[in-house]
Amino acid sequence: MHIQPQHRIYACFFLFATSMGALLSRLPDLQVALDINKSELGLTLIGAAIGALISLTFASPLIARFGARRTAFLTVLGTSALLATVPWAGFAPLVFFILLCEGLLAGALEINLNVEIDRIEAQLGRGVMNRAHGFWSLGFFLTALASSGVRQAGVPMQLHLALTFAFVLIVGTIFISGMKSAPARAGLGHTDAPSMALPTLGLLPLCVIGIAAFLVEGAGIDWSAIYMRDVFAVEPFIGGLGLTLFTFFMAVARLFVDPLVDRFGARAVATFLLVLSVAGLCSVWLAPHPYVALVGFALMGGGCSAVYPLAVSAAAQRTDRPAHLNVAALGQMSFVVFFLAPPLLGFVAEHAGIRFSYLVCLPIIIAALCLTKALKTREVESRAGIENRADQAASG
Repeated sequence: MHIQPQHRIYACFFLFATSMGALLSRLPDLQVALDINKSELGLTLIGAAIGALISLTFASPLIARFGARRTAFLTVLGTSALLATVPWAGFAPLVFFILLCEGLLAGALEINLNVEIDRIEAQLGRGVMNRAHGFWSLGFFLTALASSGVRQAGVPMQLHLALTFAFVLIVGTIFISGMKSAPARAGLGHTDAPSMALPTLGLLPLCVIGIAAFLVEGAGIDWSAIYMRDVFAVEPFIGGLGLTLFTFFMAVARLFVDPLVDRFGARAVATFLLVLSVAGLCSVWLAPHPYVALVGFALMGGGCSAVYPLAVSAAAQRTDRPAHLNVAALGQMSFVVFFLAPPLLGFVAEHAGIRFSYLVCLPIIIAALCLTKALKTREVESRAGIENRADQAASG
C-alpha cells in the first residue's frame, strides 16, 4: 500500500487522540469505579504529566537511536495498550503508575511525530504541521462522538477501551509498517540538541500564550463530561456532547484556519481566538441551562484551536538562538501544562465547585491577550515573505 509520509504521521496523531479520548470520555465512570473524589482523581491523572515531563526531557537520544518507525510502533501502540488497562486497575495508585508509564511514551510520541512532520515539511516545501495537529483534534472529536453513544448504551468501560486498542492496533500496524525516517533539515540537528531547552526571557510571552491555549484545552477535554453531570445531572449522551462540540470546533478551526492567518496575520487571529475562549469560559461558568454550557464548550474549542500552533511558528522564527531550541522549550512547557491542568482544575473543583474551576482559567487568557504583540502582524509577515523570495531569487 502506497501511503504518503505525511499521511502516516496524520494517522499516528489521529490514533493517539483516539486512545486518549476514549479514556477521557470515561472519566466519570473511572471516578466512580475507583471511589475517589475530584481532587483525588486529579492527583491520579497527574501521573501522565510526570511521565511526559521526564520523557520530553530525556527521550530524544533514544528516539534518534530507534528511528521514526520503531518509535512510532512503541509509542502509538504502547500508549493505547496502557490506557486499555486502566479500567482493570482496582485502585488509584495503580492507575497513577499506569498513567506515568503512558506519559513516558506520550512524551516520546510528541517529540517523534513533531520532528518527523517538521522534516516532511522541508521535503514537501509546504506546511503540514497545522493539519497534522488537526487530525489529532479530529481523532478526539470522533472519539467523543462515538463515546457518547457507547456510554448511553451502557457498554462497560473495560470493553470500550479494549475495542479502542484493537482498532489502534490494526490501523496503526497498517500505517506505521512502511514508515521511514525523513532526512533532517539542513543544518538543524533536532535529536542532537540539548535534552532540556529552558525558555529565555524573550520567549516567555509565547510560553504564556501557549500555556493559555493548553489550559483551555485541558479544561474542555478532561472536565466537560463531569461538569455536565455534576452541574446539570444530564443523561450520558447530552453530557458527552460538551466534549464532542469542543473537539469538533477545535478540529475544524485547525484544519481551515491557515487562509485567515495569511489574510489577517497571526496576531489578529490569535487575539480573536483568545477572546472567543474568554466568551466560552464565561458561558460555561455562568450557564443557567445545559445548552448554554454546550455553546460555551464549542466556543472554547474553537478559541483555543490554533493559538498554540501560531505560538510555535513565532518561536521558530525567533533569531536569538536555533529555532529547534525555542520550539522545544515552548513545547515542553505547554505540553506539560496540558497534563497538569486536569489535576489542578480538579483540586479547584473539589474545594470551590466545578463552575469556579473554569473561572480560574480567565487570568491566564487575559495575560495571553496582553502579550499577543509577540506574534507578527500581517504587514510584518508579508514583508518577511517578500524578503525571503528576494533572497531566494538572488541565490538562484
